[in-house]
Amino acid sequence: MSWRRHISGCVFSLVFVVSYFTNKFVLSVLKFTYPTLFQGWQTFIGALLLLLFWKLGWVEMSRITRSAALPWLPASLLFVGNIYAGSRALSHIEIPFFFTLQNSSHVVSYTILKVVRREKMRWMTFISICLMLLSAINLPLYDPQFDNSGYLWAVAHLFCVGAYRVIQGHYQPSNLSDLEIQCINYLFSFLLLAAAAHPTGDLMAAMEFPSLQSYTFHCGCCASALLGFLLLLATVKLKSGISLEHFRIWCFISKVSAMCLSPLVFSMEINTPSLICVLFSHVGEALLVYSDREPQL
Repeated sequence: MSWRRHISGCVFSLVFVVSYFTNKFVLSVLKFTYPTLFQGWQTFIGALLLLLFWKLGWVEMSRITRSAALPWLPASLLFVGNIYAGSRALSHIEIPFFFTLQNSSHVVSYTILKVVRREKMRWMTFISICLMLLSAINLPLYDPQFDNSGYLWAVAHLFCVGAYRVIQGHYQPSNLSDLEIQCINYLFSFLLLAAAAHPTGDLMAAMEFPSLQSYTFHCGCCASALLGFLLLLATVKLKSGISLEHFRIWCFISKVSAMCLSPLVFSMEINTPSLICVLFSHVGEALLVYSDREPQL
């Protein structure tokens, strides 16, 4: 029934917003900027809970064989790049600006599809892509809190997101469900990030983190991991009950909600030109959602 789908959509949006706010709080307010540890913790808890839910019969998953998992590992590597670079970028960039830059990942996706699959682009799609690209290019020029490091990590993030979207949409193995894919992503990410924690210096630096023994920090880290897992479940639940077009609409609503509410939660500086960049980028995203009424990405 439609009201059940609306409830699933509202739950997804709520978890999406709270999850982003929690991550932003830990990264920017508490300044825990050690992504190998922060994202490693999140993926460890995500994998642990997902396997526990599977054993208890609360989610449907099959046993993942080595032959099924190995072909997906290149995509899992992009997933690691996505969460690592995204964590770095979000720690320096405000949520509305982060989403504006993230939107330009669609440029990467459509460029890859154009080169690899020779897919034709509708004129409305082309306009939406141009709006998102121009907004992302101009945003650093007008961001009153411009941080060079944050924007460099955002570029890495959007390339990983764009490439992963293509693989997920066009090359996902038919013998793996969304939950099984995410389980592989979680396990691979945890192992890789755990191995990188010491070489990157995050492990030693975290030992001197001022809020390491803080109750607020512990609660923030626990909440971020649990919310990330709940967002996965909410996403799978929502996608199973509606079309891809309607799922994209709910994603758009969730992002707009997070952007509108973020100034009420976090202190940020925003001027008219940067606000225009944010608005034009999301007008472009709305056009993309409208133009892609037939599933492509």
